[in-house]
Amino acid sequence: MKKIFTIFAISAASVTFAQIQKVEPAFWWKGMKNPEIQILVYGKDIANKEIEFSNGIKAKDIQKVENPNYVFVTLNTKEINVSKFKINIKNGKKNLDSYTYELKERKPNSANRESFTSKDLMYLIMPDRFANGDEKNDSQPNLTEKANRNLPNGRHGGDLRGIINNLDYLQNLGATAIWLTPVNEDNEKVYSYHGYAQTDLYKIDPRYGTNEDYKELSQKLNQRKMMLVMDYVTNHWGISHWLIKDLPTKDWVHWFNGGENGFKRSNYKITSQFDTNASQIDKTIALDGWFDTSMPDINQSNPLVLKYLTQNAIWWIEYAELAGFRVDTYPYNDKEAMAKWAKAITDEYPKFNIVGETWLNNAGHISAWQKNSKTGEAANYNSNLPSVMDFPLYDELPKAIKEKEGWNNGMNRIYNSFTNDFLYPDINNLLVFFENHDTERWNEIFNNDPKAYKLAITLISTVRGIPQIYYGTEIGMRGDKNKGGDADIRRDFPGGWKSDKQNAFDISSQTTEQKEFHDFTQKLLTWRKGKEVIHTGKTKNFVPQNDVFVYFRYNEKETVMVVVNNSEKEQNVELNRFAESMKGFYGGIDVISEEEIVFDKSLKIPSKSSIVLELKEELGEVNILPSEKANYNLTR
Repeated sequence: MKKIFTIFAISAASVTFAQIQKVEPAFWWKGMKNPEIQILVYGKDIANKEIEFSNGIKAKDIQKVENPNYVFVTLNTKEINVSKFKINIKNGKKNLDSYTYELKERKPNSANRESFTSKDLMYLIMPDRFANGDEKNDSQPNLTEKANRNLPNGRHGGDLRGIINNLDYLQNLGATAIWLTPVNEDNEKVYSYHGYAQTDLYKIDPRYGTNEDYKELSQKLNQRKMMLVMDYVTNHWGISHWLIKDLPTKDWVHWFNGGENGFKRSNYKITSQFDTNASQIDKTIALDGWFDTSMPDINQSNPLVLKYLTQNAIWWIEYAELAGFRVDTYPYNDKEAMAKWAKAITDEYPKFNIVGETWLNNAGHISAWQKNSKTGEAANYNSNLPSVMDFPLYDELPKAIKEKEGWNNGMNRIYNSFTNDFLYPDINNLLVFFENHDTERWNEIFNNDPKAYKLAITLISTVRGIPQIYYGTEIGMRGDKNKGGDADIRRDFPGGWKSDKQNAFDISSQTTEQKEFHDFTQKLLTWRKGKEVIHTGKTKNFVPQNDVFVYFRYNEKETVMVVVNNSEKEQNVELNRFAESMKGFYGGIDVISEEEIVFDKSLKIPSKSSIVLELKEELGEVNILPSEKANYNLTR
């Protein structure tokens, strides 16, 4: 009897230890340009068993690692002629467990999907703080942090359904691309609402909804000729990620001896990536150091890690019908590995745009990260990264608008920033912005002054590049990062919760102050949608005088004149100075007022105001507008 029990116990243990607990990616597609797929199979001591495939399928490679709970299987999908097959775990002739793997059919023209470009306006949403469309998912039994709207840094309950419910608002505002901060599962104990410490890269956090909800959001955006942009994080995961808790290999993450869990904080000096004189210790700590104790630094130079990240990115593009990535903390990654990552994605999807968060202080450093950069080439590097973020313009904008004119002050800061445009190989593929989820709120800096806001939104909407605004800025939302921390610049959008006293999503319910911000934004962004001259036209800048910056956007068909008066005084702008760009034009149409005007010798612009004019060779009925009706006055 004892002998029989022992045999049963051994048999039961074999089955338990050989069960398949995870397969990633869970399925794939036929017809990819790269036909190879590397499948992670996870289960207790699974590497000590045999792996076979049904239908006579042979693996190109089966790789075992130091952790026996993992096997990495490489298959060539071109050689597989069935839509489904079994991955079998065997002990001799005995089948211990099976997983049915599916190769799906791709959607027609999937490889040639369109992506965000300079024709778009990107609207950034932090989902937990935007709108709560499904109160039932606010807390989840299997996830640690529960909803508590009274905690500034807690989960507030915003979700994907809340975004879906407000697509009319976003479309009517003029947004065409929606960038969500990460919505994959983040099961950290606190501060999980921001999503940057992900714990499952193949699963939407249930407090936001399901994978199907995410796909539905993308599809509904596509139906409106809008698009979904995923915030992708390659540099770090959450310490509670299931792979981190049972590492396939120790070098899956960067470990430092002496620190708890291998932790050592980054020195954040990412300029060391291109510093030919950088010390190795400083460079190592910058790139391999952790962002925080809860965010282990991922080692992209490990081929298994790089393959995992590449396949995961492609899986989401194909599954959720995505139209772009914004990649967090781009220069903190291994730059050679990331060049391979970006190339693999854009090889598969040639039009797919990826913008990297390149938080550096000057154009020379940032331009080196854009694909085919000459500054990158000088360092023997090509990132293959299509787009970067214009942090120099972001840095200069608030300073410029706060200051009085000087040689390098006021509007000269903006002009000087644009003089570096020659460094970028694709100047129209820069993300231009004046705030995001990590920065001080613009309307806090300027005490909700609509004049300052209008100057900023006019600038980013009419210069080269892809304009991006942050949720709520269009209704004057504020937040003091210095006093209230990140939570204060990530306040809940008013009206996103049933208990809210006021609903700013409803235009008729907006306050007078909110409406001034909103209506100006809507008018400008709606006009911008159809303006190829703004999307891809050339630029001609005129050196600022008296803190007035004048520039023209033009192509063979159209010319737009933008006048930005940052002065505290009304300015009289002499028009003959701009003759090279105004030749043949007799007037223009004010984009905001839609009134026709005629040019004379000069243009009077009230203090802290701007005007955007579509120049015309012939005008219809001409209206000379008094200054109290419009933001300018003409002298005859």
